[in-house]
Amino acid sequence: EERRAINFDHPDAFDWKLLIKQVNELRDGKAIEQPTYSYIISNRLKETVHVEPKPVIIIEGIMALINRKLRDMMDLKIYVDTDDDERLIRNIQRDVVERGRTVDMVIDRYLKVLKPMHEQFIEPSKKYADIIIPQGGENLKGIAILRKYIEGIVPEGEEVHIED
Repeated sequence: EERRAINFDHPDAFDWKLLIKQVNELRDGKAIEQPTYSYIISNRLKETVHVEPKPVIIIEGIMALINRKLRDMMDLKIYVDTDDDERLIRNIQRDVVERGRTVDMVIDRYLKVLKPMHEQFIEPSKKYADIIIPQGGENLKGIAILRKYIEGIVPEGEEVHIED
C-alpha cells in the first residue's frame, strides 16, 4: 500500500543509475538481466529479461530524454509526439484491461498525476530530440524513415528485426 502512494510517473522514481549502467554494459558487448516490473503490485519482480548486446540499442520510454547522462549516450534521440486524447484513451484501455482499474480510477489518475507529469517533464523533454515524430505510431512515413536509418547502421550480415 505504501508503494502505491509513490508517484512512479515522476523521474525521481526511476533507477537511472541501473539503466545507465546496463546501457553501458550493452554498449561494451555484455549481456544484461533487465528488471521487470509489476504494475499490479507496484514493485519489481524477481524475474528478469535476458538481453544480449546488439549493434543498435533502442531505449524506449516516455522519460528516455529526461536524464542528461542517458541522453549523452544516445546517437539519435527521438520523441514520438502523441495527442493528449490518444494518451488518455490508451491509458484507459491498458489500465482497465491489464491492471484491473475502473475507468473512473484511470481518469482520476490521468488528471491528477499523468497529465501534470507529462506537462512538467515529458513535453519539455522533446527539446532534446533530434527528431520529433508527430501523430504517434500512426505516422507511417516517419516510422519508415526510422526503419531505413536503423537498417543502414546495422553491420553487413547482421539480422535486423524491427517490430511494428
